[in-house]
Amino acid sequence: MNTNQRLLSLDILRGITVAGMILVNNGWGESYEMLQHSKWNGMTPCDLVFPFFLFIVGISCYLSLAKSAFKPTPQVLRRILRRTVLLFAIGLFIHWFDNALWGDFGFAHLRIWAVLQRIALCYCAVSLFALFGNHRYTLPVAAVLLVVYSGILLLGNGYAEDASINILAQTDLRLFGYDHLYHKGPVDPEGLLGTIPSIAHVLIGFYCGQLIREKESIGQKVCALFVVGTVLVVGGWLLSYGLPLNKRVWSPSYVMVTCGLASLLQALLMYLIDLDGGKKLFTRHPSLFTPFRVFGVNALALYVSSELLAIVLGYFNISEIVYAGISAVVPLAKPASLVYALYFVLLNYAIGYVLYRKKIYIKL
Repeated sequence: MNTNQRLLSLDILRGITVAGMILVNNGWGESYEMLQHSKWNGMTPCDLVFPFFLFIVGISCYLSLAKSAFKPTPQVLRRILRRTVLLFAIGLFIHWFDNALWGDFGFAHLRIWAVLQRIALCYCAVSLFALFGNHRYTLPVAAVLLVVYSGILLLGNGYAEDASINILAQTDLRLFGYDHLYHKGPVDPEGLLGTIPSIAHVLIGFYCGQLIREKESIGQKVCALFVVGTVLVVGGWLLSYGLPLNKRVWSPSYVMVTCGLASLLQALLMYLIDLDGGKKLFTRHPSLFTPFRVFGVNALALYVSSELLAIVLGYFNISEIVYAGISAVVPLAKPASLVYALYFVLLNYAIGYVLYRKKIYIKL
């Protein structure tokens, strides 16, 4: 496989992840537990989608910057800065737009931290490491970040479900104020200190991107990712006995297990799709992968469209009307919620399909 060739399996993984993000974020009413985030310690399938995307950000970061030989030219630096600011600004705009529809046009209650803001900061940090750091130390740097963060959690009551004593909650509260934070839990799940393990998360993805590019054959790439994934899952599971899996605080064990699972899934997709030039499952049944390609090639754009569409449909009570119609046919609450979530995914798929057919790829 040519190193400059687009990795189809990565697009598919990205598409699966974004479709999953839209699905779990847009249930209506009472969702199945597997489609809800864990309340505190523990992990549900829903807790995999965002960390999978951060892992993909790391892989993409390596593959993209490798094209310029990791040279910190003014053009490359401007591109990184522009993308960082754009992602952060769009994240802020989504929450401002939600408030503005209800008459709050100011910034007094604007949530600062959210999904796109975390992606922006992690992308920026790892991109700068890629340009100015020694890639031999990618995993050691990630390990140091996780060790430091482990100390913060253990010494600062990071696992306490009480915002008054949890260092993560207190840091955000004192730096940014209550009105700018997430209010549905003891800590902001995308808060400032949680960015530390998230950068380590993206660095692990970056390391896997290095393996993908440097290994000669697809078979070698698959084996390397499988080994890394297995080590991370086992290591994270063992670590969870001292530092439990917890998405809300983005615990080190959570980083390792989710990165490991993402690496294993990427290895499987590479085996099915990219091995032998893509002459396996993809060429036999290409239609199976089309929906995920649609989501994968415009991943962030469709995520943003899903967030804005959900806000608009909610404001005009369209979501409630549609759900009432679904409930009339599907009387049980949880199946009805799932049907609504699938309907919402299809709405965004329709948007993505138009872009896909017209070969319009929106890069954020």
